[in-house]
Amino acid sequence: MSKSLKAQSGPKWSEVEEKAKPTPVEPPRGSVSAHVDDKGRLKLPVNFQEYLSAIGDDKLYVTSVDDRITRIYPISVWQQNEKILEDLATSDPDAAEALFFVANDYGAESKLDPQGRVTLPTDLRRAMTLENQEVRLDWSQGAINIYSKAEYEARKRRAKEGLADKLKAAKMKGFK
Repeated sequence: MSKSLKAQSGPKWSEVEEKAKPTPVEPPRGSVSAHVDDKGRLKLPVNFQEYLSAIGDDKLYVTSVDDRITRIYPISVWQQNEKILEDLATSDPDAAEALFFVANDYGAESKLDPQGRVTLPTDLRRAMTLENQEVRLDWSQGAINIYSKAEYEARKRRAKEGLADKLKAAKMKGFK
């Protein structure tokens, strides 16, 4: 009686495609001057345009929720805000309803045009005194902030109050 031995092979190897890891894109830093033209279009600086392009959100939502600052949200960020407001409605329905109402009252979807401009909703730009004006822009918390000249100057004054104490507190946390 002879036993026959059958060779067995191990697991089959297959080639795995290496996927390139996307380089994280950093948002623009600093505050820049821009202009809202007489048709309500805001020309975004190139670095803001490049950032929006890099994150892949070509759809935008333009609104205000505080009656002071206009914000341009990539649609994905605005959709996250909508979910947060829906959750807030269970614990503070009045706050959620008010924020939804104001955001919808001022808000409109928009896109960058081929020249890098965003059209601001008429009611919003009139309420925020942005028509045919110089404005200041910065990026924070996932969106572009648009400040009227008056709002920007008021914020600048408030930020400088007690600045030495604010710097001292930051240095105690490791700020260099």
